[in-house]
Amino acid sequence: MNPAVEEFLSSLPFAADPFQIESIEAVARGDNVVVTAPTGAGKTLIADFAVYLSLRRGTRTFYTTPIKALSNQKYTDLVTAHGGETVGLLTGDNVINPRAPIVVMTTEVLRNMIYADPEALDAVDFVILDEVHYLQDPFRGAVWEEVIIHAPSHTRLVCLSATIANADEFAAWVGERRGDTTLVVAHERPVPLESLYMLADRVGTDRIRLLPMFTGDTRRRPNPRLVRLLSMERGRRRRFSTPRRIEVVETLAEEGMLPAIYFIFSRAGCDSAALTVVQAGLRLTDADERKRIREVAERRTAHLGDDDLAALEYGRWITTLEAGVAAHHAGMVPAFKETVEELFTAGLLKVVFATETLSLGINMPARTVVLESLSKFDGESHSLLEPGDYTQLTGRAGRRGIDTVGYGVVLHSRYVPFDQVTRIASVGSHPLRSSFRPTYNMAANLVANYTEEEAKGLLTASFAQFQAEGDRESDDRLIAELEERLQDELRRAECDLGPVEEYAAQLEARHPRARLAGALHPGDVVDIPAGPRAGRFVVVRKLGRGKRGPRLLAVGTSGRTTSLSDRELVPGTTRVGTLDLPGPYRGGDRRYTQRLIDAMKNLPPPKPVDVPEHPVARCPRAESHVRWLKRARRTEKRLAQLRTRRAGRGQGLVEEFSSIYRLLEEWGYLEGWRLTPRGERLRFVYNELDLLLVEAVEQGILWGLEPAELAALASCFVYEPRTDHPAEPPWPNQRLQERYRQLIELWETLVGDERRHRLDPTRRPEAGFVPVAYAWAGMRRLDQLPGGKGLQPGDFVRVARQLVDLLRQLRDTFDELSDEAEQALRAVDRGVVAAMGVA
Repeated sequence: MNPAVEEFLSSLPFAADPFQIESIEAVARGDNVVVTAPTGAGKTLIADFAVYLSLRRGTRTFYTTPIKALSNQKYTDLVTAHGGETVGLLTGDNVINPRAPIVVMTTEVLRNMIYADPEALDAVDFVILDEVHYLQDPFRGAVWEEVIIHAPSHTRLVCLSATIANADEFAAWVGERRGDTTLVVAHERPVPLESLYMLADRVGTDRIRLLPMFTGDTRRRPNPRLVRLLSMERGRRRRFSTPRRIEVVETLAEEGMLPAIYFIFSRAGCDSAALTVVQAGLRLTDADERKRIREVAERRTAHLGDDDLAALEYGRWITTLEAGVAAHHAGMVPAFKETVEELFTAGLLKVVFATETLSLGINMPARTVVLESLSKFDGESHSLLEPGDYTQLTGRAGRRGIDTVGYGVVLHSRYVPFDQVTRIASVGSHPLRSSFRPTYNMAANLVANYTEEEAKGLLTASFAQFQAEGDRESDDRLIAELEERLQDELRRAECDLGPVEEYAAQLEARHPRARLAGALHPGDVVDIPAGPRAGRFVVVRKLGRGKRGPRLLAVGTSGRTTSLSDRELVPGTTRVGTLDLPGPYRGGDRRYTQRLIDAMKNLPPPKPVDVPEHPVARCPRAESHVRWLKRARRTEKRLAQLRTRRAGRGQGLVEEFSSIYRLLEEWGYLEGWRLTPRGERLRFVYNELDLLLVEAVEQGILWGLEPAELAALASCFVYEPRTDHPAEPPWPNQRLQERYRQLIELWETLVGDERRHRLDPTRRPEAGFVPVAYAWAGMRRLDQLPGGKGLQPGDFVRVARQLVDLLRQLRDTFDELSDEAEQALRAVDRGVVAAMGVA
């Protein structure tokens, strides 16, 4: 064993797991490492070893996380382990000891550093990409690929991920891009999960029932006792219902299953649930715990003024905390969320009602995870969770070293059958899919740092292109299989007497396929000339719509009952009459069926099939030839679709980059393979609307504004409404309204050019935050901001923090705006918006 590995492992107060040892040994060998493991399995130990090895060698390590809160948490952990002089922090909000041997940062900070100051990575031995599965995030995921692609070749990557379905594909791409790469996959949870089902029962002595969802064997079969119980649901008055929230909490407390994270996919639902528990008089803490809770809350909110605390309803919030319960969602200000996280981790809070955002990143293990619903609203409709979602959400159930088992509790719902519940609660994971696409800023940085050939080579080195190559190979195999099938079908369709294609066309012309099923009613009699249902049938009942349209229940002259749809009613099918049915259809009544048969036989015989005068019509296998020809047509259609998709995959990223390049050249940002002064400024603007923002500055739309006006107009580049149809906001003054009109005109011009170059159009800049930003930058208090209850405090702080970051970029990139941007920055970055720093 490597001496460094042996020394590190011997220093641990516990025995490392096999996957941790395998990963650590790979790091010591100098390999890149991709580690995927369930939440709480101990992936961080691999990062700790990389830090230890780097310090031992006298080199540097950059530790990246996807969000600032995680960066702050990791910084605190590393300072505790290695001392403040050894660890630095770079998040945009905080710059602490940036030249330290270990520097924690958000992934965007590292990406920006690679582009703007690549020499800063000369002594960096390891880059740790924590939560690397964020790579699939549609808005930020490209940043992880940019880091993996552009990081210096001497730097080793330690990629830590939650469980993903295609870890081997991701590791293969990292290996292709970075060299020797070891994949380590851990499937076992550190604490086993027991899935339970909770329901309220009107019958019996136990109002609330809590039962295992599966049998205890390894096959994870549905619990037969629970299946039998649910089968007792009879009649209009339902026996089983969803337990009330207070009942759930009381049951968990009685069963010794706290602390718990209780997922409710609604911010308002989380707030209401926490308040309901308190109003019911439930107290889950003792006097000492309540004292400690208040101390932490006061420390975490010390930077907030009395006015802010009053606007945030601090008194009601602290009351729920002292009861041992809390809400946690994106609508809360960071200070409140971080207080909840610290208190829960310390065991002082017993129940946290949270939206699914809590399942990402922050280390908050619990004994139990409750899922109130297995469906969630995605902005357009409700959809059921997938097994991968269940695995992710319940990943926090079970505290390593404390619990011997973790519990995942699903609440009964009359809308989700139990068989669907067990399917969702099965073990699963999501595949990692790239969201990488070239942007204007990326294009500018590629031009600045690489030759044209190198830039295009880097684009083809992306995970997106790697997956596209894999998809093309899969398409090629399927195309080859379908081509072989097509040849066989065409061979079977051939007839020695003449061309079957011509014969089939004549048949189609004489007997066009009609959609008869929807026009038929009980009592109608039809003659079907060919196919598996050939014969005479009477419709006895309508069955409703299926996948192929209306379905009918019919009885044939043989007495056989069958279902008919337009698929069975082949060309040439005719309605020959209508019978008066002898009452409603009775399937088991032989006399009834015989009366139908006799009545059908009394109708005129089927008309002879009108056969075209064609040589193929004389072939005894003519019907078979036509059937094979139809199959061949379907195969040809499928092949055409596959070939179109295969061609579309092509060199998509390079073509998209070339379109961006041509547009930037037209707009004066490039001259050949060289950046103009405008292009140089574009390099340092990191925003979804990057080109629109730079061009707005270049055209003077952001010039000559007061600081509050600049903050308000700049907010259009960071604010995204939670509705697809936002209302026009009240404008603080006419000048802002006029500048926004100019901005929209510029946006329309840009979108027109993007469509001409076949690029995805830039998102429209939204003015919904303008009145809020103007008022806040004008030194108004939190309780004086416009917007009412539509804008939650957490949303306000989140958008304001993004605005602070954008104003900082404007200050540092555009000399003509530096003074106004600095004043606007100070006016926005205050009070509840100001970064709290590192606790």
